[in-house]
Amino acid sequence: MRAAAKKRGWRRWLWRVPAVLLGGPLLLILVMRWLDPFASAFMLQRQVTLWLEGSRQWVSYEWVDWEYLGPVLPLAVVAAEDQRFPQHWGFDLEAIAKAWERNADGGRVRGASTISQQVAKNLFLWSGRSWLRKGLEAYLTLAIEVLWPKRRILEVYLNIAQFGGDVFGAGAASERFFGKIPVRITSHEAALLAAVLPNPVRYRADRPSAYVYQHAARIQQFMRQLGGDYLRNL
Repeated sequence: MRAAAKKRGWRRWLWRVPAVLLGGPLLLILVMRWLDPFASAFMLQRQVTLWLEGSRQWVSYEWVDWEYLGPVLPLAVVAAEDQRFPQHWGFDLEAIAKAWERNADGGRVRGASTISQQVAKNLFLWSGRSWLRKGLEAYLTLAIEVLWPKRRILEVYLNIAQFGGDVFGAGAASERFFGKIPVRITSHEAALLAAVLPNPVRYRADRPSAYVYQHAARIQQFMRQLGGDYLRNL
């Protein structure tokens, strides 16, 4: 009898584990609708890497509220990373279909990750590719889309995105690379920051390569096509 009761007790606890693992992040995401994150999973991973390399350097990160981000940088990252950001619910199905078709034809492998997906990954998960991580990313992306307004998603993204080897967020990036607060950077400077997002360790916004210059020019063209009012109703 005692063994059977003990077995039933373990079963009850086992059923609670998935509820904690799935419900815990939901509660954290809900809180972060109003509470600004002090760091992200990617920042912590980068900091640990620096320490393991023997460096005493700390990653650069400074939170900047939406009203002080200015109008050009949000538009630049949307133009560069996720032009249908205001319309989709976390997943750009059209971009996914195009990426799948391109990759199947043997073209350069490209992803179709939205800004919402990148927030979920950078804030909570780890780098690398696996089905487990992609599944968690999808779950967290849906939760973020349901619990946060679009403006909050973009605000968090701009504050946790990696813009340099040890530089995270628009505040630290604007100060480090241009000596300005984000609200004062130009359209060209915003495009340069957005241009390095695919590989911020390799590319530099303050010393742009020919590729970064060309990519920034394309981003500015996309910004003009979208228009200055594109994100006004977020």
